[in-house]
Amino acid sequence: MSESPLAPHTPAYGEVDLSTCESEPIHVPGAIQPHGVLLALDAELRCVVVSANCEELLGIPSSAAVGATLAALVGPALAAALEERIAAEVTTEPLVVRLDDLAPRAALVGAHVDVRHHRSGSRWIVEIEPISGAGANRLTYQSTRGAMARLAEAASVHELADQLAVEVRALLGFDRVMVYRFDGDWNGEVIAEERRADLNSFLGLHYPASDIPAQARRLYTINWTRLIADVGYTPVPLQPVLDPATRAPLDLSHAGLRSVSPIHIEYLANMGVTASMSISLVVDGVLWGLVACHHYSGPHRPSHEARAAAEFLGQVASQTASDRERADSRERTLAAQTVLARMFARISSNPASPLVSLMEDPELLTLVHATGAVLSYDGAVTRRGDIDLDDDTLQRIASTLEDPVVYATCTDRLDTLMPELAGRTSAAGVLRVGSAPDRWLMWLRPEQKRIVDWGGDPTNKALAAAEGPEVRLSPRKSFEKWREVVRGRSLPWAPWKLEAADALGKHIIGLLLSRSKEQIAMAESLQRSVVLDQTPEVAGLELAAHYRPASTFQLGGDWWDVFDLDDGSVAFVVGDVAGHGVSAASAMTQLRTALRAYLVEGHSPAAALDRLDHLMANLLDQRVATAVVGIVDAERTRISLANAGHPVPLLVTAQGARDLDVPLRPLLGVGAGEAVTVDVPLVPGAALLLYTDGLVERRGVDLRARTERLRALAGDTYAGSDFQLWLDRLLGLHEGGDDDTTLLALRLASPGDDGPSATQGA
Repeated sequence: MSESPLAPHTPAYGEVDLSTCESEPIHVPGAIQPHGVLLALDAELRCVVVSANCEELLGIPSSAAVGATLAALVGPALAAALEERIAAEVTTEPLVVRLDDLAPRAALVGAHVDVRHHRSGSRWIVEIEPISGAGANRLTYQSTRGAMARLAEAASVHELADQLAVEVRALLGFDRVMVYRFDGDWNGEVIAEERRADLNSFLGLHYPASDIPAQARRLYTINWTRLIADVGYTPVPLQPVLDPATRAPLDLSHAGLRSVSPIHIEYLANMGVTASMSISLVVDGVLWGLVACHHYSGPHRPSHEARAAAEFLGQVASQTASDRERADSRERTLAAQTVLARMFARISSNPASPLVSLMEDPELLTLVHATGAVLSYDGAVTRRGDIDLDDDTLQRIASTLEDPVVYATCTDRLDTLMPELAGRTSAAGVLRVGSAPDRWLMWLRPEQKRIVDWGGDPTNKALAAAEGPEVRLSPRKSFEKWREVVRGRSLPWAPWKLEAADALGKHIIGLLLSRSKEQIAMAESLQRSVVLDQTPEVAGLELAAHYRPASTFQLGGDWWDVFDLDDGSVAFVVGDVAGHGVSAASAMTQLRTALRAYLVEGHSPAAALDRLDHLMANLLDQRVATAVVGIVDAERTRISLANAGHPVPLLVTAQGARDLDVPLRPLLGVGAGEAVTVDVPLVPGAALLLYTDGLVERRGVDLRARTERLRALAGDTYAGSDFQLWLDRLLGLHEGGDDDTTLLALRLASPGDDGPSATQGA
């Protein structure tokens, strides 16, 4: 079903062997299929490379075609139409024309043709193909729309695949149409099939990843359709083989006529296939699967109109598959959240230790469909369910799975991760949550034997490799069903299971923080893991930040955040949750995460704050907070600001500091009011200062006076100062404060700066 890496019998490449199969680039075969003619044009639209069938189809010898004008090759009418489209960079729709201006001996004279063109490096590739009447004899807007509607009605991915196979076969007229889905290792499975009644079924068969090498998958991802009209074709070489200007083969990645690997041709021939076509299924930019079309009764070339319609249905199905999988994931996530809610309620209300309650909870194993669970906390190990490993081995597994960046980690192949455990345990899958080497929770799953029906023995390529590099690699010649028992693997851990485990682990951490004698120390560790401890590097901007805890409390609700958004803009946040201690820190982590999510989703600063207020009012009773949010645009020309009950940001220049006029909405958590986003230009030499009220509030001291003191100090010390040193000086105002405080400052980086201290005030 795949395409291997070399085009057949081209002068550019030699014989295929084991050393080249997985590495040769298939996008530069040096040849095309014979059902059309290909021209490569330079910037002046003169021909620099031509397929050798130019004389047969266009009536001009290839030697004369190289160097000729486009009009000399295809006639003035078509040349003018192409020149207009190329000048306008229009490449979407093919031209459908009749070639009347060719030599009488040309096979295409008087023929109606599809003409497609695209850019390849510095060349324009023009492909001319005679129109075929095969397939889609009654293709209309209504019929295509009807097919789309039927695909949209599919309630599941499998129903979608079944309907897609039916629609594509009706469009293209192939004897067999299969929908082929990849797994995480790039093995494929036929999940749907529509075929001629007398053909054996391939439904449910698996094919190894080696059948579709990585370079072929790359081409399938960028080129949605691939047609081989006649498996027995003789490749037509390009002349010259190498582009005269680059001395390299012509890149035919996007060429519909591109010739195919001899391995792939032999592969199809071994299956009795005489013509084939594939349509890519791409979800979120990744090759999800293929619609593979096979014909067994001779050459078959569906019309370009039918192929384009099938490609469109493939794109519709790709989006629909993505939507169905997301919907399925949402349903499973909601089900897991329901289980989590019950567990949270039981564990939180139990006066016993949260760790004891956790390990005794009746849904601990069913939450992630495990058969055993192990908890390690400060050297004490507690077990639940079926576990046949000693404590030391469990600790080694936990250490191997530990990731300092990711809280929840997993494997479904324990003996691959730790080969020394092969045959020593019934466990094959492990899911771990934990933030410390001696504090973790792991779930275990047993081996899940699977019967896999392969389309032929998937191991024969490996057997051929064992014979040595002198043995020519041949495609599998048998496509009889080959059954294998897959061992050593558990069922895979679905993403929603990791999310549920992550949520449970963090909930337990929160309970421990509220009950443990080490509350503050643990909460400080939690806060350090959330609040940035140093400013990230952001292109075009200089940043400085500082956090200082209160003098009387080790822990508060302050936080600051800086992170990139998908469109190249950068988000800046300074916030403050009312209160101190564990509850404030826990609420802070929730608010920070929620606010991040809203901004990443694309909401404006004002909309993000309003959503956060709604969340707090409904889920975090009796908790209020303030925050100021800014988004610097991708061009670094302005910052969009919104403020929810927070101290007003300062704009600081060498001439002084002043409050920015950003309207205040009420505190977060009151469930009322609306924020407003204000755009502020970024001016070279000016700094924007965001801070929390712990910097200026003091018991018995006038807040206005303290704020005015901050403005004066900020303006007086700004000019000529190192940026971070300037911020440190402002932090001196915090001395003797009863609250923690946070400062975050940003300004445009001057051209040529080598570091944050190079730019001085205006």
